[in-house]
Amino acid sequence: MVYLLAMGAALANALTSILQRMGVEDAPDSDSMRLRLIAHAVRNRVWLIGFGLMILSFVMQATALHLGRLSEVQPILTLELLFLVVILGVWFQFSLGWKEWLGAAAAALGLAGFLIFADPGRGNGHPTTSDWAEVGAACAVVVVCTTLLAQRGPRWWRAASFGFAGAVAYAFAAACTKQVSGFAARDWVSIFWHWQTYGLAGSGALALFLAQNAYHAGPIAASQSALVLVDPLASILIGIALFNDDLRTKGAWGPLEALSLLVLFGGGLLLSNSRLIAGIRASDSSDADRLRPRFRRLTAGSPEPASGLHSGGA
Repeated sequence: MVYLLAMGAALANALTSILQRMGVEDAPDSDSMRLRLIAHAVRNRVWLIGFGLMILSFVMQATALHLGRLSEVQPILTLELLFLVVILGVWFQFSLGWKEWLGAAAAALGLAGFLIFADPGRGNGHPTTSDWAEVGAACAVVVVCTTLLAQRGPRWWRAASFGFAGAVAYAFAAACTKQVSGFAARDWVSIFWHWQTYGLAGSGALALFLAQNAYHAGPIAASQSALVLVDPLASILIGIALFNDDLRTKGAWGPLEALSLLVLFGGGLLLSNSRLIAGIRASDSSDADRLRPRFRRLTAGSPEPASGLHSGGA
């Protein structure tokens, strides 16, 4: 059940990323890191559809986190990359080559292999206030630094940096979700007396804002690779720090985990050099012509984007 819920959340996340990317890609560049970007998004019907799917994904993920471990559920969400490639290739008829397919498969399988070989064990599940403070401070530093890095550079770099920051915020929100789900299982009213509930709301809102900036900043594969790959890695570290999750590293398990990580980052490198990352220029009308009819059917009258899902090259 845990695996099915996590896979469902991954599929919903893949659809969410595409729809929300559509909803913000035609916003002015000056809207970056401004609340105007969210105001622009909520006026776009396709973004609202994506937001609804995001809520569905959160419900499935929260249920999976309640039933399973943080370091068990979050890595399964890397299947979102595979779902993303399939959706772009089948529905939007993008020209996908071996880099996209092999890169997405390697990224997902590499992290899945790490999860299998590491075999994270359940911790005590009772982090102290000081544990939360240390982890929260570390996450805040990473989010601030990567957000600052996202202010300059080519569009793929900005999208990936915003995605990195959003992924860390999502990982912290997932940790809060796991804690809050435990409170809710005992007494729904009690969740309002715990700061983790408000930490979940704050970190979740921040993650959503950073993700929209990632979608707006550049190609979807750049933002999505960072969002999908960094989140589970950060979650594994948070799971170890907060919930004392154990990783199996003795004997051959350590090298196998290292090999899995190499496969994971190798897949990410392939994706970073793919045609989707490089960006399909506006002059490439063949892919744009395939996208627009499907976009119009999805949005039923929403304004069509200037350059399609894959705008914003390096």
